Order: sequence, then structure tokens, then C-alpha cells
Amino acid sequence: MQDLLAILSGGLVGFSLGLIGGGGSVLAVPLLLYVVGVHDPHVAIGTSALAVALNAFASLAQHARAGTVKWPCAGTFAAAGIVGAIIGSTAGKMMNGERLLALFALIMVAVGVSMLRGRSAAGDPFVRMSAKIAPRLIAAGLGAGLLSGFFGIGGGFLIVPGLIVSSGMPILNAVGSSLLSVGTFGITTAANYAISGLVDWKIALLFITGGVIGGTVGMRLAVRLARRRGALVRVFAVVLFVVAGYMLYRSIGAMPRLR
Repeated sequence: MQDLLAILSGGLVGFSLGLIGGGGSVLAVPLLLYVVGVHDPHVAIGTSALAVALNAFASLAQHARAGTVKWPCAGTFAAAGIVGAIIGSTAGKMMNGERLLALFALIMVAVGVSMLRGRSAAGDPFVRMSAKIAPRLIAAGLGAGLLSGFFGIGGGFLIVPGLIVSSGMPILNAVGSSLLSVGTFGITTAANYAISGLVDWKIALLFITGGVIGGTVGMRLAVRLARRRGALVRVFAVVLFVVAGYMLYRSIGAMPRLR
């Protein structure tokens, strides 16, 4: 039953990513904890980081074929983010698991708010790496990697706006380019957790399998429902609020036992 739940949960995350273009990775940790039945929050974070990373690389290959990836900008952002992810994931392992979940829930609320606010599609499709853009990409990548590693998330909701603000590229290019960072941040975080034995490899494989299938279905459906994307984002934001509220309830309820 746990194997089946891992595949279905991975499929849900992949479907959400494919359908709304990002944000589904923040569902991975609560799904592993409360649906699949992973008991250690740190194991859930390490396992989800690996699963999200490999699914991101699979999507990156598709975007690369479509020509939406700005490789110099994406590479600079990702390289700086790796340093941040190492620092963030090391700090995250040292923090109490229940308190980490409470902070993670607050981040999910912030994600939902940012999704409801929406993002502009405007930008310069011909943007290139320059001495002016590079420092901004490094700073934004370092910050996004730090938060991504600390909470064990892919960080796409931080990376996409970070790329847009620091380089001025359109959101389509930012989405494609962000997948390189999502993958590298996730692999860096997963490796750090794996060193400490905090990755469940079997569940990760099942989660990835479901994610690939769900992502394919979600992408196909997204093409048909492109005009309704705003409505889908609002629905997904509501799901984030509900899940975040449940996580806060669970983590805060456990805190008296930690004192």
C-alpha cells in the first residue's frame, strides 16, 4: 500500500507541475509525511529533494528542445545557488524537524500568495549575459539556493521570479531556465541529506516514477486548458493554504512535547 501511495503522490506532484508550470514541488514533503507515511521530516525532505530534482531534469530536456532555456543565465544562477543550497541544507539538518515543518508551512503560504498575485509575461526575449546582469544573477541564485536547501524544496517559485528580476527575461524563458536550478539545488540538497542517511531510496524511485507519468498527463492537459491557467493557479493556491494550515496544526501541536 505504501508503494502505491508513493507512486500516486508522485503522480500528483508531477501532474501539478505539468499543469500549472511550477509550484508542485512544495507538495512533495507533506505528501510523503501524511500520505505515504514517512515518519521523519528530515527523511521526507531529503527524499522529496531527490525526486523533484530528477523530475526537473526530465522537464529541462523538453524545454531545451523547445529552445526556451537561456543557458548562460541559467548556469550562472544555478552555480551560485549550489553554494546556497549546501549552506541551507546543512542548517536545515541541524534544526528540529517539527519546527522546520512549521517554517515550511509559512513558506507555502507565501507561495500561494505569490501565485495569486500572478506574474507578468513581459520581458526581453533576446537578453544575454553581461557584466551588469551577472552580479544580480549570482546574488539571486545564492539567496534562492539558500532557502531551497534549508526547506528541501525545488525552489521554482523563488527561481522563476529571481531570474526575471535579475535578468529581465520573459517568464517563458525563466520557467525553462529555472529547471536547471531546480534540478541542481535538489541534487545538492539530496546529496547532503543522503550523506546523513536521510533519503529513502525505494520511495524516491516510486515517487519519481509517478512524477514522470503525472507530469506527462499534466503537460498535455495544460495545452488544452491554457486559457484557464489563471483559474488553475487560484485553485492550486487554495490547496497550498489548506495543506500549510494542516502542517502548522500538526507541527505546532507537537511542539509542547519537544520542550
